[in-house]
Amino acid sequence: MRKAEIFLLAAILVPGLPVPGHAVRRGYKSAVESLSRQKQIELAMSAAPARISKNAAIVLPDKHGEPAVVKNGTNGFTCVPDIDGQEIPSPMCADEAAMTFFLDMWSGKDRPTNRTAGVAYMAQGGWHWEKDGEVIKSMAKGEPGAKRVREPAHWMLIYPFTAEKSMLPVKPAIFGTWIMFEGTPFAHLMVYQDPMVLAE
Repeated sequence: MRKAEIFLLAAILVPGLPVPGHAVRRGYKSAVESLSRQKQIELAMSAAPARISKNAAIVLPDKHGEPAVVKNGTNGFTCVPDIDGQEIPSPMCADEAAMTFFLDMWSGKDRPTNRTAGVAYMAQGGWHWEKDGEVIKSMAKGEPGAKRVREPAHWMLIYPFTAEKSMLPVKPAIFGTWIMFEGTPFAHLMVYQDPMVLAE
């Protein structure tokens, strides 16, 4: 596993680390602390179809909350049991480019450094924040009036999409595909389609 991936997973798993542009965290342990190691592994693997997750690296927090690789991968994907720190866990499996993208976003970089398109799967769904009917592009902790929105099963394509060129909406709509964080360097495609159905 590359050092960049470990840093990303630290950003995901360590409680209290700020996560710009993403959900306000209550702390990783609140979501999966009570689960056994095996259940945490199963939760992490539930983010993507088995053909992907069975060959992915699995990273879990150790007893100190530090990320630890509990299974090495062979396909370039890494799975974690939660990225949002909410009461309902949001497991994710992502390839190297997507991992780099999210690391850069959550660590507060101006723009992503991945040089290729990436893909990430969240078959258990996730969370985002909205205010006045609009998706918050840079979530400040405790922003007044913000509300959590539960996302259905989805997958994400990490590529510099724009609403102008793609003609896609910038918030969840009937079409099920939209651009999250439109107008920022971290815009990416959200596809509300169950990755498990894609695998059939």
